[in-house]
Amino acid sequence: MLYYLLQYIEAEYAPPGFQVFQFITVRAALAAITALVIALFVGRRIINWLSRQQMGETVRSGEDAGAVDHAHKAGTPTMGGIIILCSILGATLLWGALAEVYVWLVVLATAWMGAFGFADDYIKVVKKDKRGLAPRVKIVGQVGLGLIVGAVLYFHPAFAEFNTLTYVPFIKDEVFDYYFWRDWVGGANLGWLVYIPVVIFMVTATSNAANLTDGLDGLLAGVTAFIALGLVALVYIAGNAILADYFNEMFLPGAGELTIFAASMAAACLGFLWYNGYPATVFMGDTGSLALGSAVAVVLLMIRKELLLPLLAFIYFTETVSVIIQTSYFKYTKRKYGEGRRVFRMAPIHHHFEAKGTHEAKIAVRFWIITAVTVIATLVVLRLR
Repeated sequence: MLYYLLQYIEAEYAPPGFQVFQFITVRAALAAITALVIALFVGRRIINWLSRQQMGETVRSGEDAGAVDHAHKAGTPTMGGIIILCSILGATLLWGALAEVYVWLVVLATAWMGAFGFADDYIKVVKKDKRGLAPRVKIVGQVGLGLIVGAVLYFHPAFAEFNTLTYVPFIKDEVFDYYFWRDWVGGANLGWLVYIPVVIFMVTATSNAANLTDGLDGLLAGVTAFIALGLVALVYIAGNAILADYFNEMFLPGAGELTIFAASMAAACLGFLWYNGYPATVFMGDTGSLALGSAVAVVLLMIRKELLLPLLAFIYFTETVSVIIQTSYFKYTKRKYGEGRRVFRMAPIHHHFEAKGTHEAKIAVRFWIITAVTVIATLVVLRLR
């Protein structure tokens, strides 16, 4: 909104130099500052309010806790994802060009899953129902968001020239077309039959992966801050004709506006870490984790870089794979030997290291470092084509 007001002022009354606000880099920096300020100052008020409302975390203890006992965290305010949502959406709405389909689509995705996450947290904390939102309802939310995003990315005129194309790492001048079977159907417009399910899978998988990663103080916020910094570079390159040509990428007009959103997300996560770092004084809950995961997925889908997700968000990917391995092996051994066996002491994998005696603060920092390395590796991959 402020972006359009500044445009009007510039056109009518602007002094020399006022046009600097047109530059995406300037607005991204201002959005990051705005998100950080909101997270730090409004965040403190939100935490105090959550504490007064006694919206504390319910933690399993004793035998129910498994290999790791977090009973000492019981009562810590949760639903802190509200801080992240206020920071990201507030900064983006202030400094972003809302008329761009890229911007309103990612804002919708973040708010959509944030709302489902909030409902889950509300049921757990206020209604005292540990089960939270019914799994089928959560899946409906994720699938519904994927359906909307997929339909927009396929049918909206802004994406018409590349609606089924995606970037392929390591191979020069190569893209993958999800509508690879178009010649078999005589030119009928049926590419959405494959593309939209892919989008639904990406949104659902990534939001759940972020949710699994949110298990230690500061872990998800720190990891996502680094991922968001990587997204800042990726979206800026995609939306800049000169840089896109230099890196041999698809130029996507309007995608550069996502830089404002990505910068806001990075700053919001860093600001949230002020309170969420060990020992945490607030947890983000599903309100934050589902919103962050869906935002990462939707940004990558919009800039046609979803195949980079396992590298860029390596920790998300690893956490999810560890749960799949643990669950599958347990079920297999239970059928074969009559008792379930485990590969890890506990899953997701951050709890495995915690059960082995590594302090959670050290695990979080090490996972941040790994993410920083994989983000750099992702950017290096752009030059390997």
